[in-house]
Amino acid sequence: MSSFSLQKLFKFALFSVVFISMATLAIASFQFRVGGEGGWTKPTGNESETYNEWASRNRFHVGDSLYFKYSNDSVLVVNHTSYTNCSVSNPILKFKDGDTVFEFDRYGFFYFISGERGHCKAGQKLIIRVMVHPAMSSPPPAQSPMEDGGSNDDGDGWDSIWGPPPHNSTIKQAVASYFMTALGGMLVIMYLLM
Repeated sequence: MSSFSLQKLFKFALFSVVFISMATLAIASFQFRVGGEGGWTKPTGNESETYNEWASRNRFHVGDSLYFKYSNDSVLVVNHTSYTNCSVSNPILKFKDGDTVFEFDRYGFFYFISGERGHCKAGQKLIIRVMVHPAMSSPPPAQSPMEDGGSNDDGDGWDSIWGPPPHNSTIKQAVASYFMTALGGMLVIMYLLM
């Protein structure tokens, strides 16, 4: 092979690796829209499911994010005690912009409540359990939603510590990621055989 062909092959291989890596990263994380089309609003009692019932049907991983769409409201990230008591006085984070994206930067439990008076008590609150990556072995930095060891079925949609078996929303992304990697590898092999 001439040096021109090797150089061309190297550039193509490098481009393929970069492209596949970028595609894999784009597919690997997912943004969940809290409340669906209705957004982050005070429940009226006519909803088909609570925020926590929705959360229990999904799997969340580090790198995923929540999108909160709201008006005349706020999103507070709080600890377990503030979540349980609907206390808005000492949030970890407070968002009021109406279009909030919160990215999970660790595994464990995250607690969200509305900052508006009466909304949390009406059910505008959410617990998210971010799944641990199998390679991680240290204990999660956040507390479990059940501190007292009793039942957590207090009407928030979680029947136990882990909730019902969730719908795995990120399996589709993992399959797509593997598919893109395999497709890229096949393209490189086809190119080399030409």
